[in-house]
Amino acid sequence: SMGVATKKEEVKSEKPVERLVQKEEPMVEAKAEKTAKPEAKDELTQLVEKEGKLFPVYFDFDKFFIRDDMKPVLEKDAEWLKKNPAVKIKIEGHCDERGSDEYNLALGDRRANSAKKYLANLGIDSNRISVISYGEEKPACKEANEGCWSRNRRAEFVIVK
Repeated sequence: SMGVATKKEEVKSEKPVERLVQKEEPMVEAKAEKTAKPEAKDELTQLVEKEGKLFPVYFDFDKFFIRDDMKPVLEKDAEWLKKNPAVKIKIEGHCDERGSDEYNLALGDRRANSAKKYLANLGIDSNRISVISYGEEKPACKEANEGCWSRNRRAEFVIVK
């Protein structure tokens, strides 16, 4: 019977560690959920204000046109830029790893310019916007699958201090 008692004590001493792990996980989950839910009408704008950064836009494979689902993102970015007229931005064009370096540098450039043109059409002075292409040099993630590639085909907006 003594052996059983020691076992029970062992289990007891392990529990607090377990509880600690469990307490942390739901918190992380809740945080991720909050950002994913597009419930609040102006949540994008709130995030822009809070994060102090503009949202990237993503592109289809081998394309540089602005997708319909990305237009609201650019509209929010433009709204923020209108409220902050002194801010200059640099648009970085990025690609996934497929295709040659030269091809991807050109494609990244087209993506950045496509986003610039779209912002200019929304009333942002194009003198406030510079563009640069990184091609496939700066991937957001490095796995060789569509889930990852789709995150790498993007234009990012960097606030130039």
